[in-house]
Amino acid sequence: MSELLLIRHAKSDWGAGLPDAERPLNRRGEQSARTMGRVLALAGRAPDLVLTSPARRARLTAELAVEAGEWACPVVEDQRLCPGSPRQVIEAIRSHAGAARRPAVIGHEPALSQTAALLLGGSQLHMVTGAVACLEVDSWNGLGPGSATLAWMLTPRLFTEGRFPL
Repeated sequence: MSELLLIRHAKSDWGAGLPDAERPLNRRGEQSARTMGRVLALAGRAPDLVLTSPARRARLTAELAVEAGEWACPVVEDQRLCPGSPRQVIEAIRSHAGAARRPAVIGHEPALSQTAALLLGGSQLHMVTGAVACLEVDSWNGLGPGSATLAWMLTPRLFTEGRFPL
């Protein structure tokens, strides 16, 4: 059994006055990305591959999480993840996952929630900024409707706001 980590990019800076694809993370987003990187590493759930949207906020989420969690994995940008659709997210996973046991996909809404819903067989899942959903899957080529089980989901607010100082 493999694990697929779906990670929504962290909170972005709407006030930056930049085109959508160039929006950076805001301060809270930077903190959340680092926190979730450390959380996954401490839980023994760091990915062995990161697929990220080329949008600046997604790339920054990936960079900060990898650095803070000291993840030893390649980071690959895939245009299909910006903004993405369930079909495009699944295609990107099939194209890159190969022998990965725990790839992470860092992308956008509504594509990630829709992908999770499809893979879980119709469930509804709302991915807030910085959230990580872990889906258990049998094979990357077999990804499709109802092919996954939700193992867990975490949001940055569980670990920020002084609850668990990381």
